[in-house]
Amino acid sequence: MIPHAVNRDLSSSALPLPPAGAWIGLIAGNGRFPVIFAENARKLGFRVSAVAHHGETAPELEQVVDRMHWVRIGQFGKVIQALKYDGVEQAVMLGGMKKTHLFSGVRPDFRAMAFFAKLKSWKDDHILRAIADDLEDEGITIRESTFGLSNLVVPEGTLTRRGPSRKERENVSYGWSIAKEIGRMDIGQCVVVKDRVIVAVEAVEGTDETIRRGGRMARSGAVVVKCCKPQQDLRFDLPAVGPRTIDVMDEVKASVLALEAHKTIMLDREEMLEKAHQAGIVIIGVQG
Repeated sequence: MIPHAVNRDLSSSALPLPPAGAWIGLIAGNGRFPVIFAENARKLGFRVSAVAHHGETAPELEQVVDRMHWVRIGQFGKVIQALKYDGVEQAVMLGGMKKTHLFSGVRPDFRAMAFFAKLKSWKDDHILRAIADDLEDEGITIRESTFGLSNLVVPEGTLTRRGPSRKERENVSYGWSIAKEIGRMDIGQCVVVKDRVIVAVEAVEGTDETIRRGGRMARSGAVVVKCCKPQQDLRFDLPAVGPRTIDVMDEVKASVLALEAHKTIMLDREEMLEKAHQAGIVIIGVQG
């Protein structure tokens, strides 16, 4: 029987599977993704060592992991200390991190300051790859975000009862090309389209606020496109959506959600699809 989580506060994909009963590390940001991963990993027989970030990670994660280590954003040395404490050799990085916290909530330790001093680029992908390389130097390999969660990946095709109209498909196609371009420039993963006009582009505010902003400008019938960056590393920062995404779309009367098939995570799928059905919102998986 897996024991209840023990809370320690540290602030005072082509790899072999770990053996059953081994520790898997979880470096957790915000949202439901870390919770869903932890629940599934324990069902598969792994013990989960989670490193949670104050002000970001949901406290409920503590109920579904075997050990919870709290750190502050920027305490990179303590992240490594926590994972090593539990003998973790493989880990995942899941959940978002509000970029606005980078302007006010970061408390870098000496390890983090040394890390940032060596960075040659401040683009998200470069930072995350550098973090993964640093962890690997410590004997901790970062696995793909979908480790053990293939059932959460968005398939290709129409997922809702209603499919997109010809006009909506044209908006998806146009939005797709723009979303890939802003991704290539490491700006964001989401755009909002109305009548082949880009009414919102995701930046630091995140997907929900982008949908709200674009949806209000469009007034109704907005098409939301969310996809991977062309240079996306599948170990981290995969696009993720869930029931909350549909709530926000319904709030602004958006009509279509287009997602990159096989590279987007859909959380709480049944609930999300039911909400989409009720709101008359189309969800489609698009092959990149």
